[in-house]
Amino acid sequence: MTSTDHPVSHATLEQLRHVSTATLTTQLFKLGLRNVFLQGVAPLVKPAPGTPNLVGPAFTLRNIPAREDLDHLGAFQDPDHPQRKAVETAPAGSVLVQDCRGERSAASVGSILATRLKIRRVAGMVSDGPVRDSGVLAELGLPLFCAGASAPPNLVKHHAVDLNVPIGCGGVAVYPGDIVVGDTDGVVIIPRHLAEDVATAAVEQERLEQFISERIETGAALRGTYPPSEETLAAYRQWRDEQS
Repeated sequence: MTSTDHPVSHATLEQLRHVSTATLTTQLFKLGLRNVFLQGVAPLVKPAPGTPNLVGPAFTLRNIPAREDLDHLGAFQDPDHPQRKAVETAPAGSVLVQDCRGERSAASVGSILATRLKIRRVAGMVSDGPVRDSGVLAELGLPLFCAGASAPPNLVKHHAVDLNVPIGCGGVAVYPGDIVVGDTDGVVIIPRHLAEDVATAAVEQERLEQFISERIETGAALRGTYPPSEETLAAYRQWRDEQS
């Protein structure tokens, strides 16, 4: 059974748009998953407070190191060049995730391809390499998570080879259909079959943490409050019921 065999409801995706990657990594850690947060990958533009997260199933692109006899500007004359094909075939609502091996000296995407992704209603792009045309991309409105900016084109360092296969990005395994969540801290990858349970638990965790934060702000000590004692949990349940 592949990751894409597990349906993920609209309600689950909506929940994931409003919980933090910090919360999600905690919930995944409870399930035994430690390596789910992409390293060296950050939003090109920090989202404004209250902005919904980038959320969508992963559509992957794998790159290997470039070779000079193959990776020249003429390669882009082929309309089926894998990078171009990825931009044209990533489904609406998906997140294009690129494996750039952490290489920071060449771009993984530029303004024209990113604009095409936006027009095709792809939810966003994630790469463990940088982007070019970063000033234009910052104004585009397409959520981009990357390793900063670098002007040289991808062909200088990358040879795109495979679409929608398992990849590594930011040191994390990403399988096609895994759920990608990006916020101001960065990007977390949720195995698709766990998405519903993780989303539900994350919403509950953040509700409990809101209650705990309010107690801390009014002077409560950590002992018995964080982590909560049975007495604090009972008070939380009463508070939660009153909020409903």
